[in-house]
Parts: sequence; C-alpha cells; structure tokens
Amino acid sequence: MIIDPLSLKLFVIIVEEGTIAAAAEREHIAASAVSKRISDLEDTLNTPLLRRTNKGVVPTVAGVTLLNLARGVLHDLNDIFLQMQEYSSGVRGRVRLWANISAINQFLPNELKSFLNEHPLVQVRLEGNISEAIMKAVAEGAADVGVITMDSCREDLEYIPYHSDKLIVITPKDHILSHNKSVSFGDTLDFDYVGLPVGSALNNRIVRAANDLGRSPKLRVHVNSFDALCLMVEAGLGIGIVPRGAAKPYFKGLRIRPVQLREPWAIRDLKLCVRSFDALPAAAKLLVEHLRQGE
Repeated sequence: MIIDPLSLKLFVIIVEEGTIAAAAEREHIAASAVSKRISDLEDTLNTPLLRRTNKGVVPTVAGVTLLNLARGVLHDLNDIFLQMQEYSSGVRGRVRLWANISAINQFLPNELKSFLNEHPLVQVRLEGNISEAIMKAVAEGAADVGVITMDSCREDLEYIPYHSDKLIVITPKDHILSHNKSVSFGDTLDFDYVGLPVGSALNNRIVRAANDLGRSPKLRVHVNSFDALCLMVEAGLGIGIVPRGAAKPYFKGLRIRPVQLREPWAIRDLKLCVRSFDALPAAAKLLVEHLRQGE
C-alpha cells in the first residue's frame, strides 16, 4: 500500500481550510484534482475521511485519526529534507551543549576548537551547569547534548562514553598534608574544605564519602569554578578535591600542592548524554561523534 504524501498534505489543508475549494486555491491546484486525490485516498484506506455539509467539509472519526497521523508524517518528511539539506551545503546548524565544569575545564576547549575548525558553519552554544541540571535539560529538550559525571543517571536518556578523570587533593604549600605523596580521604576530614556548589557531582561525592565514614566534611567555602577553588586554597581557606587536569594549570602559578587521593572513587567516568542519538539533528550528531573520539 502506497500513500502519496501530497494527498496527505492536501487532506490536512482541506481540514484546516474547511472546504476543498479553499484548499485548492491555497495550493494553486484545480478543485477537481484535489477532490479526486481525496476520493482516491478514501478508496485506498477503504473508509470515509470527510463529511460534506452545506458549510463545507469536516473530518469523520477516521479523518480525525488520519489528520493527527498525517501531520506527524509530514513533519518527519520535512525534517528529513532539512537534515539532508544541511549535508548538501556543508553541515550547518546550532547545537545546545550543556556540560559540567570538569569537562569545560579539562577537555572541551581543545575538542570544540577542532570540531569547529572542521565544521565552520555549525554554532555551538555551551552552557555550564551541574550534572543533575544537565540531565534534566537534555530530557526536557532544553539541551541537545550533555556532558556529565556518572554518579547517577536517568533511565530516559542515552549515555555515551566520553572521558575519565582522576581526583586529587590540593593544599596550600605550607599545609601539613602537602608533604605527603598520597592521602586517604579519611585523613583529610580533620581539615577545612573549599568546595564546589551544593548539588554538584563532586560536592555530592565528597559528602557521601564522608558520610560513609560516619563523618561530615567541613565545607567552609563554596565557589563556582576550579580556578576560584585553587585561589581559595592558596589563600589558606581550606583544602580541596579537584580533577587533576583542571588544577594542573595552576600548579606553577599558585602556591598550592597536589596530593594523590587513595580512593577507588577518585577515578570518575564522564559521559555524553542525549535523549536519542538517532533523533539528533545532523550537526548535533557530528558533535557527539567528534567528542566520543576522546574516550
């Protein structure tokens, strides 16, 4: 069974306009040709789709069902055309990328640079947020692609391997822990902490790990970025736990010292998350495929 998309389009327009004549005028087609297509469509589906009245036409119960289905099919066909058109002239489009600060500080600058060099017609709108908010934004359609730390996940999203990172402790250079090559997490809990925002994956990980030991971390100051965290540690406001890659640029310029963290959870997995990879626009698919190469 083959249904002509033009017949579906004309059927939708007839229902929207209320008469066959108005639909024919709108599409610049003879009214008799429009009427013939609808009759053929009714014959193909073996059911009446329109009911004629003295004021025009209205859809039957079957017609209402077809109306909803036809609109979905026509939307999908239009989406196919738009996405293929992107390829014909070089992929273009806008990708809404939300990422946590671990990814923004460690991996995304160079990876986005190389991606945009390869695809100069694509625009990437990058927004930083905590992992929970990123997953919510992707699930609700506010973001196309998310980069998160996998401490928790939602079942309505797809997850793609991205990178792993390693957490370390940073201390002021004159701190008692600064002379150690490595420390256990429990060894750090007697000291004040500089932490990230409440609700961030790293902040939650520190709190949970302390609670597992029957302790609470002394989170004295909360900041919104790793550079601010490093500056607060240098100033002596506490110690911090950060990804090594995010803190490494500050080792030479600031009076802070890295100390290895002897905990299994110090190795973290970062993931890309999307609602459906197959349903992504062409530009977003290309970005995901580019970023996943880092894994």
